[in-house]
Amino acid sequence: MISPPFLSLALHLLTSFIASAAFGILFNAPRRLLLQCGLAGMMGWVAYVLLSPPLDTVFATVAATFIVGVISQILARIYKKPVILFSVSGIIPLVPGGLAYDAMRQFVESEYNLAVQLAAKAFLISGSIAIGLVLSEVLNQMIFKLSRRQRMAKPRQ
Repeated sequence: MISPPFLSLALHLLTSFIASAAFGILFNAPRRLLLQCGLAGMMGWVAYVLLSPPLDTVFATVAATFIVGVISQILARIYKKPVILFSVSGIIPLVPGGLAYDAMRQFVESEYNLAVQLAAKAFLISGSIAIGLVLSEVLNQMIFKLSRRQRMAKPRQ
């Protein structure tokens, strides 16, 4: 019999893959790259699920988005496609849409204290997505510049 934590993780893997690949379809990603778009989102969501209990949600989101960004950079180089193709599909499972919906619902129901708390958390998570993507881009640029300097420093024979 399959243990409940394993079943839960498998369900997370499957649904995050489907969500990311489906958004790849919506964003007109080439069909041959939908698997990679789904994998980028799945890896980010698994990182988030594994990091959420020990870390705060915002920090787990930064780390998961950073992983999505790094994977997107690697896939973009391998398949010679724009990074945004993989990163947008990859961050979809991390977007706090349900939290933003709950915040708006609380505003409508005149529960302003709870609504502000939920809206602030959604805002922080959205900002952490941006920070994670920027950090992965900075790392990519640093590695690219370092490798370029090393190639330039080698004397030609």
